[in-house]
Amino acid sequence: MAAGSGQLSAQTKHSATSRHKYEITPCHHAAFASPLRAGRTWTAMNHSIAHHHQDSDLFGLLYGFRFRHGESGQEIGSAAALDYLQNPPDEEDFIWLHLNLSHAACERWMKTHLELPEEFFEALHEGSRSTRIEHVDATLLAVVNDVVFDFNRLSTDISTLWVCARQRLLITARLQPLRSVDKLRSAVKRGEQFDSPLELLAHLLSDQGEVLTQFLRKTSVNVDRIEDQLLSQRLSNNRSELGAIRRVLVRLQRLLALEPGSLMRLLHRPPQWLREQDAQALRQSVEESSLVINDLTALGERIKLLQEEIAANLNEQSSRTLFTLTVVTVLALPINIVAGFFGMNVGGVPLSTDPEGFWILVALVATFTLVAGRWAFRKRGDY
Repeated sequence: MAAGSGQLSAQTKHSATSRHKYEITPCHHAAFASPLRAGRTWTAMNHSIAHHHQDSDLFGLLYGFRFRHGESGQEIGSAAALDYLQNPPDEEDFIWLHLNLSHAACERWMKTHLELPEEFFEALHEGSRSTRIEHVDATLLAVVNDVVFDFNRLSTDISTLWVCARQRLLITARLQPLRSVDKLRSAVKRGEQFDSPLELLAHLLSDQGEVLTQFLRKTSVNVDRIEDQLLSQRLSNNRSELGAIRRVLVRLQRLLALEPGSLMRLLHRPPQWLREQDAQALRQSVEESSLVINDLTALGERIKLLQEEIAANLNEQSSRTLFTLTVVTVLALPINIVAGFFGMNVGGVPLSTDPEGFWILVALVATFTLVAGRWAFRKRGDY
């Protein structure tokens, strides 16, 4: 009992000490009142940021914008997007939703709330991903291959953007961040005005052309450097570097070029809501992209010619080296023959009794070798 009383007394004393140590008295409240008030703003901001992140993460919405006539785009969250889709307003405005297909609920949400044509979801899973624009019922479907966004460098990796456009709705979906889409978002946030979803799509294609132009400009500088080295006969690993550049150009040309006849089919059978100015802007953007693709093709042909010239120079160097080795071997043949004859250790060897016989033979062989070598290397210029 005494031991138990001692333990109880110790625990009571420890509890009192703990309460005294961690208890906040009115004096403490008075002392911390000002910092607590100052911290409420930060708490509210953190709660707002967390709520926005949770709101955007419901179905993979990366960002969305609402466009009113004559005004710049206003960024909206998933709740506002759902409200717009369920209760579309009467005024002439539209929204753009950019979705992340890596999100598990993204495709299911699109099937539930957007009423997109089945061809759009088939395009998400098909193997062929050539760049094209199609008209399905009252909807425009586009498959756009774009350059992957990279903060540190101008990437040459390609990923696909799926686009679905209606009169008052633009849906873009991707698996990886894309550079052209990021440029379009920056243009919207800068305050550029867009009056229709097709105008956004045309701007996206123009941004893709600008990205390709930057890559083309950078690649042309590298090709110019290699060409200068070729002309100055300073060849190192340029052939392999040219091969890598050409492979990238071929891949970009194959994936980014618009499918032949795709735009013509669209313009011959446009949807009823497609405005003439939108069709003109889309046609102009496609023409600009086609010009850039043609420049890529021309640069690829230039690289091919450089590769052929480098290969011809290497073959010429190999031929010269082989010719030199052949001439040296032929010139050394008389020396070997004479040495073989005089080393037979038989009777009747010429000049065997002459004290100057060795030097006479050396002089004869050297004279013959010099005459034959001079003649051979003079004929080398003909090869």
